[in-house]
Amino acid sequence: MNLTDGEWHRLHPASPLLRGGIVFVAIAGIVISNLRERLAEFFFHLPSYGDDPLDDIYTRGLVGWVLLGVLAVLVAIIAVFYVSWRMHSFRVTDDLVEVRSGLLFRTHRRARLDRVQGVTITRSLLPRIFGAAKLDVAVAGNDGNVQLAYLGSASADALRREILQLASGLRAARDTGSEAAVGTADAPVIGEAPAAAVAPASVASSILNQRVNEFLAPELDPDAAPPESVVRIPVIRLVGSVLLSGYSVFLVAAAVALIVGFANGALWPVFAVLPIAIGGVSFYWGRITRMLRYSIAGTPDGVRVGYGLLSTNNETLPPGRIHAIGVSQPLLWRPFGWWRIQVNTASRARSDSQNRDHTTVLPVGTAVDVGRVLGLMLPAFIGDDADALIRSGLLSRGRDDDGFTGAPRQAVWLRPLSWRRTGFRSAAGVLLLRHGLVSRHLAIVPFARVQSVSLSQGPLQRSLRLAAVQVQTVAGPVVASLDVAAAATAERLFAEAGSAAVAFAASDTSHHWSAP
Repeated sequence: MNLTDGEWHRLHPASPLLRGGIVFVAIAGIVISNLRERLAEFFFHLPSYGDDPLDDIYTRGLVGWVLLGVLAVLVAIIAVFYVSWRMHSFRVTDDLVEVRSGLLFRTHRRARLDRVQGVTITRSLLPRIFGAAKLDVAVAGNDGNVQLAYLGSASADALRREILQLASGLRAARDTGSEAAVGTADAPVIGEAPAAAVAPASVASSILNQRVNEFLAPELDPDAAPPESVVRIPVIRLVGSVLLSGYSVFLVAAAVALIVGFANGALWPVFAVLPIAIGGVSFYWGRITRMLRYSIAGTPDGVRVGYGLLSTNNETLPPGRIHAIGVSQPLLWRPFGWWRIQVNTASRARSDSQNRDHTTVLPVGTAVDVGRVLGLMLPAFIGDDADALIRSGLLSRGRDDDGFTGAPRQAVWLRPLSWRRTGFRSAAGVLLLRHGLVSRHLAIVPFARVQSVSLSQGPLQRSLRLAAVQVQTVAGPVVASLDVAAAATAERLFAEAGSAAVAFAASDTSHHWSAP
């Protein structure tokens, strides 16, 4: 079955149930359980007080009618789910991904393949039981994504591969061998009849074995990327990075307040700290389980980032879709040499905490891990010179011979602690900007992804003969700016960065990485 043949296809049969039907059934059950006396009084004229209405129904011989009513409700729910499933369809052409849905109010969403910024497959716990997965095609903008919820797990993997091939500029017709591969990749799902007459017990055993294998399978298929390109995070380092966070400092302060309160005979700290402690357990458990089995790998279609234990998530970022890269090191991580990498992408064009997990490609890693991940995201920016520049951007205290153009001495009035580390350097089609002493930061911006460059100078900067340069990319957690620089240096960077952005954008072909 070829899902990219330009024809309309339907989703997994359990999609209406997985998109919220189970919640609806649970709410209905709670309402009926709590209002059963009122319902018995309304429908069967039974007293609302006294004995249990279920006993009265049994005594009066109304069990059959009640079961018939329950059956009618179940049939109505199944009918609504079936119609919802029939009305929700999608198709993939050489240029678009389209989704049609809705019963009373119809919606029709389209995503242009040449604007695809990434493809994400999410396998939450409940859909994994049904062998289903959600495929999210990300395009530029905050609300431009197209979701296919849900597909068969194997079908989602095959469809992602096909979409990325089409988005890469590859327009050659798929041969019959490719179609056969996609067809055989489709996993049996609940609701499908077996092709041949097979014993129900055998079918159930086969489905159960397949689900168990899916749960135990590694998040990253060993055949999806060369082993040497895979970066993984040890569990101990992951747990340590979560514990050495700002939230932990907050919890320690709350614990100190609780001890002081007890020492003075006050009870109010208990009511203030207890909810914080409960929330802390939830925070740590959620962060750690979410980031377990984290892997970053280079695939033919881009950088793939995967994570999750019970619920898994993996996203493929195609070449040319990363607009800025930020490497940072919080103060508490410095003794361990740990770093974090975040990116700006057009599909996550927001800098708030809602997209923090989706914009973090390396939650915690060593300097060696940073170099490997940067090599995956910027394959042209590799080699001994690039490694030296990265080390200078991350670790240097701001010497004159580290390859970066630093800030002049008068910048100490505006940046008394970090003026020596403030600087920039361009190399291999990218611009590197570093700053920060307590918390170190390095921003790397490909010139081809620069949206604009601005030069500013306030009255205090003017009196000190300083200026600031801002390199604008799509919104995100990475801010590429040079806050203090000599005025003449800032003017030169402004002109050179603008010219380089135009030149590299005109010659850039990374967004069509497979085009002949």
